[in-house]
Amino acid sequence: MEITYNVKPAAERRTEPFCPTGNVGFGVTRTDHMFVMDYYDGQWRDPRIVPYGPFELMPGTMSLHYGQSIFEGAKAFMHDDGEIYTFRIDQNAKRMNRSGEIVCIPHLPEEMQVEAIQALIDVDRLWFPRQSGACLYIRPFIFATEDRLSVSPSSRYTFCVMLSPSGVYYKDGFDKAIRLLITTQYHRAVSGGTGASKAAGNYAASLRAAKAAAEMGAAQVLYLDANNRQIEEVGAMNHFHVLKDGTVIIPKFTDTILKSITSLSIMELSSMLGCEVRQETVMLDQFIADIEAGEIVEAGGFGTAAVVSPVGSYVFEDGRTVTVGDGEVGPHVRRIYQLFTDIQYGRVPGPAGWLMPVPHRFG
Repeated sequence: MEITYNVKPAAERRTEPFCPTGNVGFGVTRTDHMFVMDYYDGQWRDPRIVPYGPFELMPGTMSLHYGQSIFEGAKAFMHDDGEIYTFRIDQNAKRMNRSGEIVCIPHLPEEMQVEAIQALIDVDRLWFPRQSGACLYIRPFIFATEDRLSVSPSSRYTFCVMLSPSGVYYKDGFDKAIRLLITTQYHRAVSGGTGASKAAGNYAASLRAAKAAAEMGAAQVLYLDANNRQIEEVGAMNHFHVLKDGTVIIPKFTDTILKSITSLSIMELSSMLGCEVRQETVMLDQFIADIEAGEIVEAGGFGTAAVVSPVGSYVFEDGRTVTVGDGEVGPHVRRIYQLFTDIQYGRVPGPAGWLMPVPHRFG
């Protein structure tokens, strides 16, 4: 892929490493540039890196009306050698295409996605925050751009990648477990829909439930299947729980659950973790009974942003609460988080191919 570099003049680009004095936050800051590529006449065309800025869209742009838009979330990390490494972005590229199939967006070759991400990071590598626990959060997305008001797949699309220099996710340290609302009123997805994709509309549909969770003192929502019998996933992450023998259980993936790359990675790391990690259909009634009987001792969520979110308790819509173990962050969750982040930052060798150094190509 021949990328055109239309970057800011040298005087306007960052010339020194980004050294924020305080926590830079998560997902708030942007780098100088973005990668853009367009699809029309049946092909992806004109790959380019340009200054970060607004798009010009017609009022009839189809994604604004019919929600034909997908995205991904990935991270890059700086190791002790001073180089930046992307983490499993090939898996994000594969999932982008799976999402595209579900909402009728054209296939975008995975190698092109990977090259786009690495080229953009290379241009803006000085934006990596020089502080402990920092990362470059990577947001690739595709949206329909044809100006047409009939309900059908667009004939034109834009692929864009932007970068967000981000600090440590847990401002107060990895020491506080969250509460989840178990809802029977709201449902994230139904079979045959878009639940297994990272479609923008899925997240719009979650906002009302998230508001209800906040009113119940919960951080996020734990969704059930349409029959309110099986545990599915949390709005922004896959759910998991830990049995008293250390076994980690993740609900089986279905077409109503997004396959978390973090979950898939944890399953691949079971031997390094020294415990079994498996998937099962998790029935709500049995899950609650096992917590109350002490068979389930820890719980949480797996996702790109936080990696691991410890869950200390659950609340139902009638106000009933259930506490997992002692309600605190447990040793198994801590061990998972520590190993995963150690691999990401290069402190512990991970499986081959998980980390890719960003080549120096831009002058």
